[in-house]
Amino acid sequence: MAQIIDGKAVSAAVKAEVAEETAKLRDAKGLKVGLAVVIVGNDPASRVYVNNKKKACEAVGFQSFEYAMEENTTQEQLLDLVNVLNRDDRVNGILVQLPLPKHIDEKAVINAISPDKDVDAFHPINVGKIMIGEYSFLPCTPAGVMRLIESTGTDITGKQCVVIGRSNIVGKPQAMLLLQKNGTVTICHSKTRNLKEICLGADILVVAIGRANFVTGDMIKEGAVVIDVGMNRLDNGKLCGDVEFESAEKKASFITPVPGGVGPMTIAMLMKNTLTAAKQQAGIE
Repeated sequence: MAQIIDGKAVSAAVKAEVAEETAKLRDAKGLKVGLAVVIVGNDPASRVYVNNKKKACEAVGFQSFEYAMEENTTQEQLLDLVNVLNRDDRVNGILVQLPLPKHIDEKAVINAISPDKDVDAFHPINVGKIMIGEYSFLPCTPAGVMRLIESTGTDITGKQCVVIGRSNIVGKPQAMLLLQKNGTVTICHSKTRNLKEICLGADILVVAIGRANFVTGDMIKEGAVVIDVGMNRLDNGKLCGDVEFESAEKKASFITPVPGGVGPMTIAMLMKNTLTAAKQQAGIE
């Protein structure tokens, strides 16, 4: 039976580290850390995420600047705001909550954010830095996954690592981070053949495909570390991941629950990125 990887506990430890360093830098160097979050429209899930980010900022001692824009905000208006925030010295990190309304080009908005304030690490410059291993920021969810794997005491070196999902936000950067830790990485997706056989060879399995209970226990190697990035809502309203937990738990050595696994880590790593950005902008090593 697998040990549960407690994302709430690990994320609390990350936030405690950030809070401690933030307080020290504020007292020693007068550093104030500020995160600007922009939300366009009234998507309920986005509003929950933004509120959680605001609470996290308060918990670690950051200033939080929220910019709530109407659904009919034009792309030009949003880009104008991003440019203002790029120049605002109080703002160390800028996060534009996705998804945006359909009439706004997400790529144009992401590209407009200064790479130095891109605490989501979505800007092409930061993506390129991740590819060559010379990054300042890591995408929050993959970085959180790495911290969860680390919390189990698992050494990634030489391990067979399988990532199911190839999104720019999770799958691709996740594969790069595992590779940089000397894992042997296979990326799987909707067109992959023999997926079950590939999964059965995985010492570390990261699932980010967005399909409820897609991976079942018979696809998991005995003793594997299983990280479930998925967050799906069933017809009965219950949340579940991409991994069918009950059968997977019987095979894995460690497994993340949904909720309470990867989810809390994303905001914790966002706080870590924002502190890193503030230090870099202030010239603090």
